[in-house]
Amino acid sequence: NKFVGNQMKAAGGVIAFELNTDLTGGKTFIDAMELFSIAVSLGDAESLIQHPASMTHSPYTPEERADAGISDSLIRISVGLENVDDIISDLTQALAKVKL
Repeated sequence: NKFVGNQMKAAGGVIAFELNTDLTGGKTFIDAMELFSIAVSLGDAESLIQHPASMTHSPYTPEERADAGISDSLIRISVGLENVDDIISDLTQALAKVKL
């Protein structure tokens, strides 16, 4: 990200990304997580994950979510203090369960 080099010494522990999937795929991904806890809060010592389209923004129509920049495949994670290899392994196994 171009802002990391200009505004910070390193990237933070909260990131958002989109999967090449649909609403069901986003739900499948977070449900497949074993280490990450599903939570709306994005700040803790443990790794947290959320799927805004099916959680915080679920009352809104797809059009309203799109207008707000919330795609059906948007995932937000907050990386906790777990071992980095365990975090990567959990993300990898969950991705393998989603049709991308």
